[in-house]
Amino acid sequence: MICFAQIPLMSPGSIAAELASYSSDWKAHFNTSHYQGEWTVLPLRAPGGKYHIVPDLMMEQNYADTAHMKYFPSVNSLLRSFGCPVQSVRFLNLKAGACIKPHRDRELAFEMGEARLHFPIITNPDVAFFVEDNRLNMQAGECWYINANLTHQVHNNGNTDRVHLVVDCLVNDWLRELFSHADKHTKADIVNIEEQKQIIEALRLQNTPTATQLANQLERELGAL
Repeated sequence: MICFAQIPLMSPGSIAAELASYSSDWKAHFNTSHYQGEWTVLPLRAPGGKYHIVPDLMMEQNYADTAHMKYFPSVNSLLRSFGCPVQSVRFLNLKAGACIKPHRDRELAFEMGEARLHFPIITNPDVAFFVEDNRLNMQAGECWYINANLTHQVHNNGNTDRVHLVVDCLVNDWLRELFSHADKHTKADIVNIEEQKQIIEALRLQNTPTATQLANQLERELGAL
């Protein structure tokens, strides 16, 4: 199981300039129990192209650009370089002095068919991003994968905001090849078979193409045990 990895992708430096010149109103992250201080979001791609970061909608298939995307040609250029399906795309701004509490985004992991990629756009040395007990040294312009199914937390102890471009995408052969060249931190994955069966059943009940794809992959992995 991959806990986190530095991926051989780079984000254009022009994204920061585009972000600085765009004054659209950011929204508070919906899950207020997960953070202290200010944590805001600017959605660039979402279900139906509308403003959504609600988990119940994140499995929808009809992801589309929001009205904000046209102001970020550098992000568009970056996404066009992807050879895998892209779902949610958003900027997340953890304000100076704010923190994201320890939490898990269940079932969101490379091994479960979906990868969350972080591109630090604006950061500072006093940002502490932890996956379990490991602190990640994320620098602007880099690309990092985190296994969001593991406990993670972030503390912005600096005096400036921390902005990441966060991209959720589906795992395919192109992404597997990219990950094969990544600097990965891994650990043994202890599979709870009954829990996996329950996840598969829940995905089948959603009856969407994405959920079916994930269920099929999980069934193949169980069959290989």
